[in-house]
Amino acid sequence: MPSICLYFEVHQPLRLNRFSVFNIGNESPNPLYFDGKLNQQIFEKVAKKCYIPTNNLLLDLINRSDGKFRVSFSLTGTFIEYCEKFMPEIIDSFKALFKTGAVDMIEETYYHSLSSLYDEMDEFEEQVKLHRQMIKKLFNYKPKIFRNTEAIYDNRIAKKVADMGYKGIITEGTEKILHWRSPNFLYKPINCNLKILLRNYTLSDDVGFRFSARLWKDYPLTAEKYAYWMAKNEGDLINLFMDYETFGEHHWDATGIFDFLGNLPNEVFKHKHLDFVTVSEAVARYDPVGEVDVPWAISWADEDRDVSTWLGNDMQKACFNELKNLGKKLKEKDDRDMIDTWRRLQTSDHLYYVSTKGMEDGAVHAYFSPYDGPYDGFINYMNILQDLKQRLD
Repeated sequence: MPSICLYFEVHQPLRLNRFSVFNIGNESPNPLYFDGKLNQQIFEKVAKKCYIPTNNLLLDLINRSDGKFRVSFSLTGTFIEYCEKFMPEIIDSFKALFKTGAVDMIEETYYHSLSSLYDEMDEFEEQVKLHRQMIKKLFNYKPKIFRNTEAIYDNRIAKKVADMGYKGIITEGTEKILHWRSPNFLYKPINCNLKILLRNYTLSDDVGFRFSARLWKDYPLTAEKYAYWMAKNEGDLINLFMDYETFGEHHWDATGIFDFLGNLPNEVFKHKHLDFVTVSEAVARYDPVGEVDVPWAISWADEDRDVSTWLGNDMQKACFNELKNLGKKLKEKDDRDMIDTWRRLQTSDHLYYVSTKGMEDGAVHAYFSPYDGPYDGFINYMNILQDLKQRLD
């Protein structure tokens, strides 16, 4: 009797202002690194197309199913800051969902950062603690499950997460670690006591990426067809993990995505051996069936499903190393405002925009990027890092 674990990542980055080399050292003491106008416009657009209608729909589906329809969320700190500043009613709608008892909250880094890839894990731990404080304040809840930025995972990260007291962690169900095995079970790391929930990327991406692709052989995807596919899956657990913006933003209302989501619970319930669980319930219900050894980091991003999404070229590596080195100097100075600015610059999206990948991966990167190309993103980001560096001296 496989359970369906539906999890949504909710995130909005702080996009940067255009910052030329001539601005370095010449701006006001509080330079405007972030494009407030653009960020507000994008947030409000996505809120109206996705967050508000999807939250309303989920609340209705939970109530109509008497709580049998269950979902899980992770909310980044930057997303919550947008809500607090521009649309606090969205936070209220997430609270209403959580109060149903059919919704679970997941921990992650506050700034959606790549801090887990730093040589030392202290910055990663600090950002996780900031996120934990935020969730406690908003929902009076302490999550048991952790999801790292973009599901980045390796043995070292697993050990740190286990040491911080979490019961489970989410990552990608890639063949790189599974080989012949199925993602539809829990696994455990080789070096600690932690349960691993692996994304079924085929079924997840059928909705997240292929839903509105008219050339896809299975187009159109109906809730009936999707439930039938899941019913034919073997295993304990079908993990459907995707960006929340899938609904209404990546796939517009006109594609039928809301009708699909609205019909999904009833179609699933027609198969008596299927049910929905939250991530915490999945970890409590099932036991690991084996171990996975992940010496090198994987993620749920791009076809490579590793960290080449952010560190795949020399420009990205230069940005990452400059960012790391700035942190050491900032911590010594202990300027809280500058540390906060540095942490906002750690958001993984900034390096995502600098990717030079081609084919389908490149098209997805270009879709999200506010720049004309990766080289523009690199120059702009490095200029800002150099300006911040000068302010330290």
